[in-house]
Amino acid sequence: MGRLKEVRNYVDGELLKMPDADKRKGAYVHLYGVSLAATLLAEKRGEDTELADIAAMLHDLAAYESGSYDDHAHRGAELAKGILDELRLTTPEETEKICSAIYHHDDKLVIDEPFDELLKDADVIHHTMNDLSKPVKDKERPRYESLRKEFGLK
Repeated sequence: MGRLKEVRNYVDGELLKMPDADKRKGAYVHLYGVSLAATLLAEKRGEDTELADIAAMLHDLAAYESGSYDDHAHRGAELAKGILDELRLTTPEETEKICSAIYHHDDKLVIDEPFDELLKDADVIHHTMNDLSKPVKDKERPRYESLRKEFGLK
């Protein structure tokens, strides 16, 4: 089994523990949506698609497990490190790269390393493009506009 498939199986198992079916469905939709966006961005930007996918699958897991988005990015990086150490699928360098992206993914107004930016942008793609009838959040607007330009959208 491939590394991404193992991470997805792990995440799926964790999400199945969520008692609220609607929240569980939303979690699946978001994590798999961000995963797809991360793959596309990684391919376009010359980053590792598998690591981008893994980071995307793990990025909000702490919020789903605790039910709180308070400091979820920082807590999520710690949780992801524990998961990746347990699964032994990544090198220490890969784990650090994934956890850095998760740690920084909620800082949408700050520019970090290119791989960190990829996860932020994938998250914004899903937040904004999953339902075009919703307004774009102020903290995501600059990225949203930049992504539209990157993809040649008006």
